[in-house]
Amino acid sequence: MKYVSLFLIFLMLSGCGKGPSDPSATSTGGQTPVKLILNWKPEPEFGGFYEARDKGLYKNHGLNVTIESAPEHVTQLVAAGKTQFGIMAADEIVTARSQGIDIVALFAVYQTNPQGIMTHASRGLKEIGDVLRNPGTLAVQPGLAYVNYLEKKYAPVRVQVVPYDYSIVRFMASPDFSQQCFITAEPLAAKKQGADPRVFLIADSGFNPYAGIVVTRGDYLKNNRKTVENFIAATRDGWQNYLDDPMAANATMGQLNKEMDARTFADAAEAQKPLIETDETREHGLGTMSNERWQTLIGQLQQLKKISSPPPAGECFVNP
Repeated sequence: MKYVSLFLIFLMLSGCGKGPSDPSATSTGGQTPVKLILNWKPEPEFGGFYEARDKGLYKNHGLNVTIESAPEHVTQLVAAGKTQFGIMAADEIVTARSQGIDIVALFAVYQTNPQGIMTHASRGLKEIGDVLRNPGTLAVQPGLAYVNYLEKKYAPVRVQVVPYDYSIVRFMASPDFSQQCFITAEPLAAKKQGADPRVFLIADSGFNPYAGIVVTRGDYLKNNRKTVENFIAATRDGWQNYLDDPMAANATMGQLNKEMDARTFADAAEAQKPLIETDETREHGLGTMSNERWQTLIGQLQQLKKISSPPPAGECFVNP
């Protein structure tokens, strides 16, 4: 996860003019145009959004939705008013708000964080702490909040920590090699190449921020409440449809992302289901969030010294 400086965002804001989040933006053909910026390429983690777009669910709610990807720049684009909606992780949102950036969470796709540590089943490790406390090599992206959390919780760390290179080459070559993973990505790729990976979810360690969160700017929410409510209502329906039958949206995303084959799309959609639909979402609706979860995360980030000025939990999110 990469955080941008407040200075850079202020520079973008100063030149944004009458951007897409301006409440005076006009409708076209009876549909209000809005944009959603994804934080990764089209994959099953975004299936519900494509489902809502392609099945006309957004249009049924009076919206003309454009979906684009800009993995490195979602925070900047949302903060600068260049897009009405974006996808971020909860710890990114808390960090942004601690810097005075008014970004608000609206809908959390992942109730259980999909990040994990992937190791070889042959090692016989029983839980995530075993990866940290035993010799071997662990590839992770330096500076991530969950990495710092794991290092602190499972100290003393005996594993050699090295930078993650967005590949499974070293994992496939060494039985003592472990690495960070997204449950719908690296483990499936490793299995496809003949490995037997075991995945320990970061959430099982006690660090479980919401992920795949739809965000907007606070002023856009205030001035366009009905548009936001319509977008989230259609998104919720889109995700339910995708969970029930992902084939059509997977085919659409497959045309946009040639790096993932149809089988992997299907396997990834199935693997993520229990992280999206939970007892809480069955009671309160897909995407729901709680003040308690946000407060816990804020406290953890403060303890890790990731934030110096903790924002109030209730200002980080709404459930439209």
